[in-house]
Amino acid sequence: MPNPFLSIINSVLPEPHASLLAGILFGTKASMPKDFYQALLTTGVLHVIALSGMNISILVALVGKLTRNLGKTFSIVGTFGLIGIFVWFVGASPSIVRAAMMGYLALLASFFGRKNWGLLTLFLSGGIMILFDFSLIRDLSFQLSFLATFGIVLFDKKSQFQNPKGLLQQLIFILKENLRTTLSAQIFTVPLIAFTFHRISLISPVTNILTEWVVTPIMVLGFLLCIIGFISLPLGIVLGWILWVPLSYFITVVELLSKVPGASVRW
Repeated sequence: MPNPFLSIINSVLPEPHASLLAGILFGTKASMPKDFYQALLTTGVLHVIALSGMNISILVALVGKLTRNLGKTFSIVGTFGLIGIFVWFVGASPSIVRAAMMGYLALLASFFGRKNWGLLTLFLSGGIMILFDFSLIRDLSFQLSFLATFGIVLFDKKSQFQNPKGLLQQLIFILKENLRTTLSAQIFTVPLIAFTFHRISLISPVTNILTEWVVTPIMVLGFLLCIIGFISLPLGIVLGWILWVPLSYFITVVELLSKVPGASVRW
């Protein structure tokens, strides 16, 4: 069944903005211009259109913040339902199912007062999926998603400076957290990417620092665009004008950095 939201995105946004948003939301890259696809690969941010568990993590974090004053049980039950709706919304790809299972296990642990053991939920959810479909062990998207999550969980640590004051300190804190998360994910995915694509992006950390912070606003506005545009296309067009700004920033950074000499090494 064709995704009805793709036509809405294509109606309100030009290229490569439309295909970038479709990739971030749904992992669709068939209509993406080849030059821009190569730029994503060169700069090491191809993962943003690979529909990984990042979407689930953002969803859980947003719902948790919005419902934290409504009680623990309400927040957990509401998040349970929204994760299910999200999986239906974007499609049950291996990486999304794995991330959804991790989210469910983490929520159950929180409900029963247990500590959220990231590595335990990762291996448990991944193991259950492989038991049901052993072919996933050879699926590249599943491998990349699993290894990236493994790196993030393994090297995760609570910052001692959780509430920085001042604009400059907040900016430095965000940049440090983005760099830590990016490097943690890439430690285990770079060997697999190098083996598969015969390429390593040397400029990837810089690209991720400059673009990672804008992915969440693009996701949130993108989902709103799909829902509002489905109800009323003229209203969706208005929201598309707003969404064009962060998408243009992301595209500009990627295209400029892809032209840097030695941005990636191929063999």
